[in-house]
Amino acid sequence: MAFTTGFTLQDWQRHYRQHPQEVLSTLEALLADLSTDDNAWLYLATPAQLRAQVEPLLAAWQQDPASLPLFGVPFAVKDNIDIAGWPTSAACPAFTYVAESDAVAVANLKGAGAIVLGKTNLDQYATGLVGTRSPFGAVCNTFNPEYVSGGSSSGSASVTARGLVCFALGTDTAGSGRVPAGFNNIIGLKPTKGWLSATGVVPACRLNDTISIFALTVEDAFLTASCAAGYDGLDAYSRVNPGLAPAALPATPRFAIPSSPEFFGDTRAQAAWEAACAALIAGGATLQPIDFTPFSQLAEQLYYGPWVAERTVAVGEMLTRPDEMDPVVYGIVASGNNYSAVDAYKAEYLRAELTRQIQQTLSQFDALVVPTSPTIHTLEEMKQEPVQYNSQFGTYTNFTNLADLSALALPAPFRTDGLPAGITLIAPAWYDRALATFGIRWQQQQALSLGATGNALPAAGSLPASPLHVRVAVVGAHLTGMPLNHQLTRRHAVLVEETQTAACYRLYALANTIPAKPGLAKDNSGAAIIVELWDIPLARFGEFVAEIPAPLGIGTLELADGRSVKGFICEPAALADATDITEFGGWRRWLTREEHPHV
Repeated sequence: MAFTTGFTLQDWQRHYRQHPQEVLSTLEALLADLSTDDNAWLYLATPAQLRAQVEPLLAAWQQDPASLPLFGVPFAVKDNIDIAGWPTSAACPAFTYVAESDAVAVANLKGAGAIVLGKTNLDQYATGLVGTRSPFGAVCNTFNPEYVSGGSSSGSASVTARGLVCFALGTDTAGSGRVPAGFNNIIGLKPTKGWLSATGVVPACRLNDTISIFALTVEDAFLTASCAAGYDGLDAYSRVNPGLAPAALPATPRFAIPSSPEFFGDTRAQAAWEAACAALIAGGATLQPIDFTPFSQLAEQLYYGPWVAERTVAVGEMLTRPDEMDPVVYGIVASGNNYSAVDAYKAEYLRAELTRQIQQTLSQFDALVVPTSPTIHTLEEMKQEPVQYNSQFGTYTNFTNLADLSALALPAPFRTDGLPAGITLIAPAWYDRALATFGIRWQQQQALSLGATGNALPAAGSLPASPLHVRVAVVGAHLTGMPLNHQLTRRHAVLVEETQTAACYRLYALANTIPAKPGLAKDNSGAAIIVELWDIPLARFGEFVAEIPAPLGIGTLELADGRSVKGFICEPAALADATDITEFGGWRRWLTREEHPHV
C-alpha cells in the first residue's frame, strides 16, 4: 500500500512543499501499486502517459505554485469521460474508441495541475445505481464485499473511498454521483447542471447529465469542482452562474425533510436516518417534515416514462447489437422506443409542473435533507431483482436533475451492521457553495474516518474565495436585528462575522434620519468601530446599493486585521450637525447606552 493512501489535498500540497523534487517518483510509485486486477480500474496510465502529464507542469509550478492549486494531485476518471489518447468504453467493449481530446472538465483539472492515474468501471452506459451492470464485473462495496458499491460511478467511488486517489470524476443523471458516495462513506458533489461542461462525456440523458465529484472531504470536492468548472461555448447546455445564490447556509439552518420517509422495510437504514436527524438538530438545525409527493412523482418519471428515451438516443446504433450489451441495460434503454413525441411533450409538461411545486416548497427552507438511499442490497439480492432494487436506490435522487437542483451527499451515522449510510442536501441550482459550507460543518461534527481508509478527518479547511459574492461591512441600521437588515436577508446575504474596523474611523449619529442611522468617517484620531460582515450575491449587490439614501454610500473600509472590504461611508457635509459617538465603539452600544452607562 502506497504511503499516500488516503491523502487529502492538504496532504498532497504539504508533501510537495516538503519534497518538491519527488513529484514524478511519488506518482510512479503510486501507479506501480495499482493493478487492473482490481476491477474498479478499467485502464491505468502507462509510465509514459504519467510522465507526459507531469513534466510540462514542473516549470510552471516552480515559477508560481499558486497557479496550479492541484499540482501533482492524482485523480481517477469514470470511463464514460474522454482522456486524449486513452480508450473510452462506457463499460461496453463493442462501443470502445480512443478519444482524440480531453473532456473539457478533465482539461481544466489538468490545467490546474492534477494528474489522471486511470479510468474506472461503471454501470454500462451509466445506466444504473448499483455498480453491477458491467461486463468487467461488479464493483464491491468497500466496507463489505458482499454488498453493492452503488453506481453507476462505482469504480470512481471505490478508488476514492480506499484512498487510492485524492478525488475522482463520476457522472450523475439519476443519482450516480450520490448513491455510491452514500454506500462508501465519502463525499459526492452533484453540481448544478451546466456548471461543469459535458463536452467529452458519453451522454446518458443530455438534458439531465452532469459530471460529479467524489472526494474524502467537502473542501476537496468543492475545490475540485471549482477547478473543473467553466463555461463552454461548445456545450449547448453549459451555463454561467448568475451570481444570485447565497454564499453559505445559515449557522442554524431550517431544513425540509420527507414527512413519511420510505425505507422498504430496511430498519437499519431507518435507524441510521433517525440518528442523522438527531445529529442535525444537535448541530442547530430545525427540521420540518413536508409532503414529499411531488418529489416522488418526479423521481418516477426518469425511468418509468418517456424520459428513458433520452438514453435510447444516446446509445444509438448499439441497440441493433443487443448481444453486445448488458441485458438489463439493453432492456431499459430499448424501452424508450415505446414512446411517441406526444408522450415526450406530455412528460415535459408534467416535469415543469412538478418542478414548480418543488421549487416553491424549497423556497421556504434553506435546503432539503434526505437519506442518500433508503436501503442497500447484496450482490446476490441484486441478481434476483435488478430493476426493482435499482429503482429503490433512486427514491431520493432521481428527481434532482429533472428539477434543476444542486446536491451534496455526505457521510452520516453508520448502520448497526457496519455499513455506511449517508444523507444528501438538496437545494436550488447554484447553491453548490452554500451546501458545501454546511457540509464542512457537518463533516467536522460527525468526525467519521475518511472513506474506508481508517484515516482521521483533518481539521476543517476553507473554501476558495468566491468571485460571485461581495463582502460588505455594515455599521448601523443594517446590523442583525436592526430595521434595515431585511435589505440584506431578502437578497440572500449571509452573516459572516462580527469584527472591528481599523482604529482610524469616527462614528456619528446622523440627525433627522428615519430609521436612525450612523455615519462612519475616516479620521487619523479615530478608533476601532464594531461592524458586521455580510456576503451578498454579486448580482444583488447593485440593488442593495441603489436603496442606500444620501448622505450614505458604499466605499472601501479597512478592518482591524488589515483586510479591505466594501462598507458604509458618509458624506462629510452630513457630519456638521451629527453627534460624535465614537467613544461607544459601535452603533448598537450607542442605542443601548442607558443600559450600559459605563461603556
